[in-house]
Amino acid sequence: MATRLTDAIVRRLPLPTKGKIITVDSEVVGFGARVTANGARSYVLRYTTRVGRERTYTIGDATIWRTTAARDKARELRREVEDGGDPLGAIEEERSAPTMADLIARFRTEHLPKKRPSTVRDYERILRQRIAPHFGPHLKVADVRFEDIDALHRKITKGGATYAANRCVAVVAKMFALAIRWGWRESNPTHGIEKNREYHRRRYLTGDELIRLTQALAKHPNQEPADAVRLLLLTGARRGEVLSMRWAHIDLGSGVWSKPPSSTKQKEHHEVPLSAPARALLSEIDKRQRRAGERGEFVFPSWGATGHYVELKKAWPQIIKAAGIEGLRIHDLRHSYASQLVSSGASLALIGALLGHTNPRTTSRYAHLHHDPLRAATEKVGAVIAAAGKPVKPALKLKRGGM
Repeated sequence: MATRLTDAIVRRLPLPTKGKIITVDSEVVGFGARVTANGARSYVLRYTTRVGRERTYTIGDATIWRTTAARDKARELRREVEDGGDPLGAIEEERSAPTMADLIARFRTEHLPKKRPSTVRDYERILRQRIAPHFGPHLKVADVRFEDIDALHRKITKGGATYAANRCVAVVAKMFALAIRWGWRESNPTHGIEKNREYHRRRYLTGDELIRLTQALAKHPNQEPADAVRLLLLTGARRGEVLSMRWAHIDLGSGVWSKPPSSTKQKEHHEVPLSAPARALLSEIDKRQRRAGERGEFVFPSWGATGHYVELKKAWPQIIKAAGIEGLRIHDLRHSYASQLVSSGASLALIGALLGHTNPRTTSRYAHLHHDPLRAATEKVGAVIAAAGKPVKPALKLKRGGM
């Protein structure tokens, strides 16, 4: 028979010989005191969900909770159940909710394989060094707030890595966009983050630097990476495109390089003409590999997992040091190629086509280099206009005879 529970009654409830016994309260349906064989005493609420599932919700330890407080909590939970809720189910759902560690793991397995190897390496470094340590393994994806992302951005920025802070937030934004798609949360907490202002780097080889660079390439002990740098200079291609170049994509006869979508940043097929010096260089590499019996799939083969060069981290510092050049990155060779095109009078549309730009705004960064050819053109027009306002000199009359 049910009885109205009190603190004194709960303290005197006898211990079962094994298992547990629940003494039911007479005031609140399902409310009771549970006593186990090892002496543990607690308040519980037993209820049945709308789908017929029986639940036992533990309210708290009877040595800490007063009976009146536990009964009030039971009434609150009972109202929730009658409204169709499932208090214990909500707790279980919260416990099983995906964490940031789960999001990072799924991001790695489902999203990163779609990216280029160089992008995967960059993302992995950001995940390992920035994102995972900041959020920890237990924070729920649904609990991440704007303040958490903003704190991460400000911390990286304060360390002096302003561009890296922006890159990190971009990765986090993509992760939460996917979390929304996967049903793990409803909003993206990165919205509204004020990113650091970025300035496009404008570093181009001068004529003297170009001469010194070519001389250093000729003297470098390993001509494979030296040839890769030469092709970067001759084509303006991205580093990854050159290092993963396949012989099957090169037609030396017609002088065309067909870049497959898998190797280009824009994930589109890109066909570009090869200059005579570029064709000559590739022909020499081809002959050298055939003589050594090493002609395979890649123009720049290696023993790594990819089968080709992926970096020039060792050779590049040696080359620019030998050339006496400072502050030059490998990607600046692409900018230098574009600057030579501009100086020769090529249009931005033509430059964009050669470099494989899909967005005209990307090519527009080279617009300022049109200064020299535009000045030369306007000087020519000015000379013609100035000459047009001057009187025409009479033709000289030749004397007859006198020979």
